[in-house]
Amino acid sequence: MKINGNAIRPGNVIEHKNRLWRATKIQHTQPGKGGAYLQVELKDIRDGTKLNERFRASEDVDRVRLDQKDYQFLFADGEMLTFMDNESYEQVMLHSDLVGEPVVFLQDGMTVTIESYEEEPISVMLPDTIVAEIAEADPVVKGQTASSSYKPAKLDNGVKIMVPPHIESGTRVVVNTADSSYVERAKG
Repeated sequence: MKINGNAIRPGNVIEHKNRLWRATKIQHTQPGKGGAYLQVELKDIRDGTKLNERFRASEDVDRVRLDQKDYQFLFADGEMLTFMDNESYEQVMLHSDLVGEPVVFLQDGMTVTIESYEEEPISVMLPDTIVAEIAEADPVVKGQTASSSYKPAKLDNGVKIMVPPHIESGTRVVVNTADSSYVERAKG
């Protein structure tokens, strides 16, 4: 599908220079001389290399539609992860690189979305947030102001995050899988 060079948005996958790229950051630029353009940071979806490219409104870009399907995470065996198709019950094994850094948040039975291009899986997307338990939390330092003073804590999966002072070990919290940040205390 052809789109205008100015219509690229973060998360779009485009075909450029015979490779597939995901737009990660965009910035509209209007120089004093010449026409406006869109400065786009692209990341190759197969090998992760980055590229900064300028697209003008007059250029056409091929936007690629990816097939998305929900799978259930079953187990990890070293670097290989096994997922099950929720409809056909077929199992697929994928390398943990397709998940990237959020791989530490995979939980048994978690539903993930696998994106494929021409039947080839190219990425695994976790839910935006997960619930995890705080395994260790530093004590609150006296004299710290309550506003914006977060303390280090460790989740039950070993990931270190920053949490508000009132969070103790054993507390269940909601964590953003994209940047490992504390969202809120888990309900219930």
